Amino acid sequence: MASLIRFSQILCLSFMLLRFRVQSASPSQSSPHSSPHLCRPEERSALLDFKSTTTNLTEYCDDPSHIIQTWDESKDCCLWKGITCDKVKGHVIGLDLSWNCLKANLTANSSLFRLEKLQSLNLSGNYFHYPNSSFGLNRWKSLTDLNLESSGYMYGSLLFDEIFLLPKLVSLDLSGNDGLLLDNIKFQMLVHNLTELRFLILDTVNMSLVVPSSLLNLTSSLEHLSLRSCNLQGNFPNQVFQLTKLVSLDLSGNDDLLLDNIKFQMLVHNLTELRFLILDFVNMSLVVPLSLLNLTSSLEYLSLSYCNLQGNFPNQVFQLPSLRLLDLSRNSQLGGNLPESNQSSTLEYLYLSYTTFSGELPHSIGNLKLLKELYLYQCQFYGSIPGSLANLTEITHLDFSSNHLRGQIPNVFGKMHKLTDLKLDENNFGGEIPASIFNLTHLTFLSLSSNKLLGRVPSWLFSLPSLSYLDLQNNSLTGPIDHVEMPSLILKEVHLSNNEINGSIPSSFFDLVHLTVVNLSSNNLTGTITPDMLSKLVDLEDLDLSHNSLLSLSNNGTAVNYSFPNLLSLKFSSCNIHKFPSFLRKAEKLQELDISNNKISGQIHKWEIEGMSLGTLNLSYNFLTGIDSFGFGNLQDVDLRSNLLQGSLPILSTTRDYMAQLLISENNLTGEIPSFYCNFTYLQVLVLANNRLGGKIPECLTNLSNLLILDLRMNKFHGRIPNLFVNNSLLLTLSLNDNQLEGILPRSLVNCSYLEILDVGNNNLNDTFPHWLGVLPLLKVLILRSNQFHGVISNSVPAFYFPQLRIIDVAQNDFMGLLPGNYFKILKGTERELARILKIFTTIDFSGNQFHGPIPEELGELNSLLLLNLSHNSLSGQIPSSLGKLVELESLDLSSNKLEGRIPEQLTKLTFLSVLNLSHNELVGHIPEGKQFSTFSNDSYIGNFGLCGFPLTKKCKEPRPPSSQFYEEDDSIVVFEWKFALAGYGCGLVLGLSLGYIAFTTGKPWWVVKKVEKYQQKLVGRCNQSYKQRRIQKPNQCF
Repeated sequence: MASLIRFSQILCLSFMLLRFRVQSASPSQSSPHSSPHLCRPEERSALLDFKSTTTNLTEYCDDPSHIIQTWDESKDCCLWKGITCDKVKGHVIGLDLSWNCLKANLTANSSLFRLEKLQSLNLSGNYFHYPNSSFGLNRWKSLTDLNLESSGYMYGSLLFDEIFLLPKLVSLDLSGNDGLLLDNIKFQMLVHNLTELRFLILDTVNMSLVVPSSLLNLTSSLEHLSLRSCNLQGNFPNQVFQLTKLVSLDLSGNDDLLLDNIKFQMLVHNLTELRFLILDFVNMSLVVPLSLLNLTSSLEYLSLSYCNLQGNFPNQVFQLPSLRLLDLSRNSQLGGNLPESNQSSTLEYLYLSYTTFSGELPHSIGNLKLLKELYLYQCQFYGSIPGSLANLTEITHLDFSSNHLRGQIPNVFGKMHKLTDLKLDENNFGGEIPASIFNLTHLTFLSLSSNKLLGRVPSWLFSLPSLSYLDLQNNSLTGPIDHVEMPSLILKEVHLSNNEINGSIPSSFFDLVHLTVVNLSSNNLTGTITPDMLSKLVDLEDLDLSHNSLLSLSNNGTAVNYSFPNLLSLKFSSCNIHKFPSFLRKAEKLQELDISNNKISGQIHKWEIEGMSLGTLNLSYNFLTGIDSFGFGNLQDVDLRSNLLQGSLPILSTTRDYMAQLLISENNLTGEIPSFYCNFTYLQVLVLANNRLGGKIPECLTNLSNLLILDLRMNKFHGRIPNLFVNNSLLLTLSLNDNQLEGILPRSLVNCSYLEILDVGNNNLNDTFPHWLGVLPLLKVLILRSNQFHGVISNSVPAFYFPQLRIIDVAQNDFMGLLPGNYFKILKGTERELARILKIFTTIDFSGNQFHGPIPEELGELNSLLLLNLSHNSLSGQIPSSLGKLVELESLDLSSNKLEGRIPEQLTKLTFLSVLNLSHNELVGHIPEGKQFSTFSNDSYIGNFGLCGFPLTKKCKEPRPPSSQFYEEDDSIVVFEWKFALAGYGCGLVLGLSLGYIAFTTGKPWWVVKKVEKYQQKLVGRCNQSYKQRRIQKPNQCF
């Protein structure tokens, strides 16, 4: 983005020079210093009257020109800045008040209209208010140059009605006035009347109603045409090709404009005078890159970024004799390589970022001796940096980041005295940081992050006279940070995280007094950080020293009122802190405090934190036993998980009710949920799991319209689940397992159309199977285990029910009847579609009920199933041979049923099967041999008195029957990895899901836990990011 801004500045400067040549060609203008005449009194008076009506708004401008403030009434007005007079009669013919940050109302009575002989007017970069009606612009009959770029408040199209009446206009600039609308009729009038135009720039004027063919009537004398970001649509206008005198053409930013290969060839064939061609964002997907070979040799600036160019870029374009700037960035399907050539080049700016340019950087890159900016970010270059790079002595910006470059960074920077930005991050560079960087006295930005750099951090980096940003994170840097001899007063940001830096931070580091951002997290730092050290960093805004397990933070100095006037964020997670840093109590701007996973114990008192302005507070994974009631105006996220908190839930308050995330799980809290928690109208995540809370669930909780996650599992809540889930609820996850809830499932759950996970397992609910939940379009996980659900699960389920259901656990209830085969068909029917959008594997647990009848053949179609548990029912018949198609199955439990017949030989095809339990059935015959079956013990078959063969001691009397022809796996079946959300939580919460009951002892299924934890971490990261952005997300944006 920075390169685009600089590029725009370069083009603006070039256009200004070109326009100056247009203006200077007029014989009636002259410099005021060459005029022997005094300006006319009436015109002098008009200028002073106009000055008196203006207000200066310099506070809104970075570098105002202050032209009008220099006008001295005692001097000839022809000598005033911005004034040009006619050299014969003394009339004011030129007025330039550009970028003077003036505010005024321009009306029909404005004194400017008394300058009747005005030929050139430049009001760009001001804040004028133009009337919605006619105000007499056409009175300047001699006007040849009109520049109103970004000059204030223009609306509609009335302004054009007066511009049409200025037939002598040579240059017209109305760019940067977003309120202007130019329709097709008025554009035709413009091009019909202004036949002398040589310079036309209408950037950002709304031309969406202009038909491209209207460009046919543009005067053939036009030399400079810029219609950037004008909402032009349709096919690229052929008529532009007839403007053979065009020197510059800018149609960039018109996303809906299409340029095909034939028209591009016409462009390059006809416009032979072009020096500037800018087509950024124009759709050029149909243009063959070889067509670029016909570009005119006079071309100086070629910008084709975001054009969807595809294929290989011809190297010969790099050799155009006048080319100074080439921008091909953001064409992700455009490839090529840098040419090997011994010729010198005129190139000054080269942008290839976000393309697929590849290959090694050629030695001939050193021939680009005029190069000022080189951006190769996010390409496919590999190999090492050639030593010839040292020849680029004019370079100011160099970016090779996000490639595949390797080797040691060469010492090539000794003569690059103008270099200000150096970015080599996200490559595979090794070795030490080159010493020649020390010579870069103008370097302001240095990023070498995400490489494999070794050695110590050179202390001279902290003394570079112009460096303001230093990023060395994600390397293998070692050793302590050395003493800083001459601490910089310029350095603002230091990023050294994720290295292997050890030892204590030297006190001289804190003499870098103007640091705003410091990140030394995830190293091996030791020692103690004191309040005195931190107080030296008077501009400090963001400090992150997390994940240094031996680094402590001293709380000495609580008697001193340290202010830390600019501190916004302090992160000291996973360190060696034993006390709450109460010295921060006067950090009035502190918004984020993370001291989680430390050794802080005891009580936190209100006086220790009441002076902060916290929005995020993370005290999780400590040994806190209590915390006083506290509140902040902007409090949004509170994490008190995994402490030793006792008593009632803490009283938290936020004056704006902005609380978004409240995590207080895994403590020893008792009592009921306070009703004022329902005042947090913006609450998105509430996790109170794994405490000893009781009472009834407040009805108002289910009425919070922004709630995404509600996790109250593993407590002692009783009573009914409130039946007040609101329409259009955003709820994603409802986890109420392991409580003492009773009654039926609330029917208002059908209002939760975004619900993905419902877990009410291990309660006392008494209801029938909730078929009505099938209308929820996103429900993926349904856990009803260990309740008193009863009745028959109907097999006549509509085809559109449960469209995304992936996990169903109804174990340990009182269901009866046949297994519902149609539900298994539903799982199969959605499998292929979900493979593209979901990574969560399927389990089925119907154990511990009263199901009877045969096992449905449809189960064999769920080829991505990993766990199937139908144990402890009254199932009969034979084991379906179709189960041999479950090629991903890892656990199969059919124990404690009434199954009969032989064990299908097809089950030996289940090469991932690690758990098998067929015990306590009526199976007979040979136990299959080979593959996974050779790993199972007697326990897998006990209680089947008709079975024989290995591993049982009972020998088979009958010979083994010949093996039947096994099925062949259909290659067309889409097999993909499913992950299972185990008892856990999304967005940092545990989702209360279960693998289901396994009748035999296998130990905890850690293979599942690891997958789930990985899934949860990804989930948490996405949600936490959305909370920090402080906008209410739709559920699918969080996952």
